[in-house]
Amino acid sequence: MTSEKIEALVPAWMYLPDISEQWGVPVTEVRDMVKSGKLIAVRRGPNKSLQVPAAFIDGAGLVKHLSGTLTLLRDAKFTEAEIIDWLFTEQPSLPGSPIEALVENRGTEVKRRAQAELI
Repeated sequence: MTSEKIEALVPAWMYLPDISEQWGVPVTEVRDMVKSGKLIAVRRGPNKSLQVPAAFIDGAGLVKHLSGTLTLLRDAKFTEAEIIDWLFTEQPSLPGSPIEALVENRGTEVKRRAQAELI
């Protein structure tokens, strides 16, 4: 998976300090979420700073069911880049992309498809 493909798939990004400000928590808490796997951040831009797809963030927290979906995909041996690709690629059976379905609170459908990746 190339970074160009990820750039084409993900329309907007957020820096970790911006997320911490939006949530009203220390930036170390957001970094801990990345380290623990509850959130995915990639290095991008001229400074190679850690950034998170903006679609992962919902007001004062993560999009519902995102962390569980990330765990399922990691269990299926997906890399971080492959997870982003899977979440942002249209799937006719949903319809739309898995991240759109998560934002629309259709987590059960997304998790079912993520579990199918384990087979």
